[in-house]
Amino acid sequence: MIKSDLSKFADKKFGQNFLKDELYLRKIIQSMPNDEHKIVEIGPGLGDLTRELLQEEKCVIAFEVDKRLCEHLNSVFKKSIDDGSLEIRCGDVLLGWENGSLVDEPYHLVANLPYYIATHIILKALKDKNCRSILVMVQKEVADKFAAKPKQKEFSSLSVLASSVGEAGVCFDVPPSAFVPPPKVTSAVLKITKERSLEDERFEEFLRSAFAQPRKKLIGNLSNIVDKHMLEEKFNALKMDTNIRPHEATLTQYEDIYNFIKETFNGKQ
Repeated sequence: MIKSDLSKFADKKFGQNFLKDELYLRKIIQSMPNDEHKIVEIGPGLGDLTRELLQEEKCVIAFEVDKRLCEHLNSVFKKSIDDGSLEIRCGDVLLGWENGSLVDEPYHLVANLPYYIATHIILKALKDKNCRSILVMVQKEVADKFAAKPKQKEFSSLSVLASSVGEAGVCFDVPPSAFVPPPKVTSAVLKITKERSLEDERFEEFLRSAFAQPRKKLIGNLSNIVDKHMLEEKFNALKMDTNIRPHEATLTQYEDIYNFIKETFNGKQ
């Protein structure tokens, strides 16, 4: 079982920072959707958020990559595991997405994600048809990028992807002092309520090109994959300013441009 000095159990290779402040644990719970769907928790760590979830009578599937912590969780939560309200899956959560969906029924994702892999996990969840919402603690910079709106400086390809599936927003910030050991940056809780899932991976590739050089004109970035004169014609048809920067275009405009590219080049660009 994990002992009282928590900092020495945080493994740097797993990016572990344990959220211990009960105020923020409760705020996470209060931000969750209120329905009967299962909860998937990634990186339960010492089980502080897991305990809060179980107290709310949620049915939880927890993915933990650290074998030491798996042993701790199996010991501490033996009663919940025995009564079926908690399932611990020890191993790399990314392997669970190899077949498309992390679990075989609708679920809400709730997690304190390691910074180094947070964006990758969120994108996986955006594509997962069984994932209904995402409520995750991440580095504030990452949360702001997913939640940003057009014309905000943080607006990025991640913002477009998040808005294309539903509604994204930052619930609240969390200071380093709320963690053991404290990270070097401020965290934030990001919430994405999904209405649909990402299905077209080429749309992601298109957005990466669109935001390749954020300070350049959008039409300049896209001219690397599409003929510039044809783009100018499309921008004019859409009544878009040809001087527009990537962070100034809306989701609808990005979808219109992307559909034009698909129709015109039929996948050959």
